[in-house]
Amino acid sequence: MKLGVITDGISRDFEHALTVMNEFGLDHAELQFLWDKEVGDLDQGERARALDLIRRHGKAVACISRHVFAGMPMTTKAGDAVHQRHMDGLKRCIEMAHQFDCPLVRIMSGRKEMILFGTHGAEQWNVAKGAWDALLPLIAPAVELAQTEGVMLVVETGNGTMINSCWTGKKLIDDLDAKGTLKILWDPANNCWAHETAYPDGYQTMQDGYLGHVHIKDVQVDTPKASLEVRPMGEGQLGDQFQPMADALRRDGYDGVVSFESVYHPGNGDFEAGFRVCIERFKATFG
Repeated sequence: MKLGVITDGISRDFEHALTVMNEFGLDHAELQFLWDKEVGDLDQGERARALDLIRRHGKAVACISRHVFAGMPMTTKAGDAVHQRHMDGLKRCIEMAHQFDCPLVRIMSGRKEMILFGTHGAEQWNVAKGAWDALLPLIAPAVELAQTEGVMLVVETGNGTMINSCWTGKKLIDDLDAKGTLKILWDPANNCWAHETAYPDGYQTMQDGYLGHVHIKDVQVDTPKASLEVRPMGEGQLGDQFQPMADALRRDGYDGVVSFESVYHPGNGDFEAGFRVCIERFKATFG
């Protein structure tokens, strides 16, 4: 499989991150924060500098990963100031994707309401009424823009977002009739908070063309205590699932990139050190 890394998980010094990628033979750079800016906020000079570094280091760009729609409340309306600000950021990311010959642009899905669907009384007393229906017209303009611009969007299964499982990701795509333009960015560690087992449950949900991109990290969640711990790869609750996940991706001919998301540090805030602890296991499992 094609292996990559979200570069700011090594360092926001972009040239240093690319150098470390060379050290470990990783060919696909996922761009989220470069230097002191999020992708979509780089000016033309900074874009040109980044593209020159990518070419000099012989890398491909896997995904332009801005936090589009992240944190957006479900009171937001399509076309209002908050929504337009996110759409403007998406437009800049699509421009960057074309410039960097990148096939994917990430979006998120707004601030999470806890219970979206229910029956036998829950629909009256527990469901956040209208939250799911409010999400669809917020994402639809992004899908329309991507169709016009000829790029593929991937919606991340994220903590604290409306799409926090493969099941909700698939439902969003189906409800928008957007399978040709929107796919799932599968982050199985994030899905642990929603108690979705990565393999086989989450993986099988995405069969028939719903999977677009993959993030890998390991965590331990404690939902009752509202607590999350990032752990070295293989030492969290996904430890026994990574190999079956990798085997299934190979078996089914997944041809996208698997990006390591380096968000672990060994207690001292040094994320590059955390990357170095985990990367060989990542390569051995998914390489």
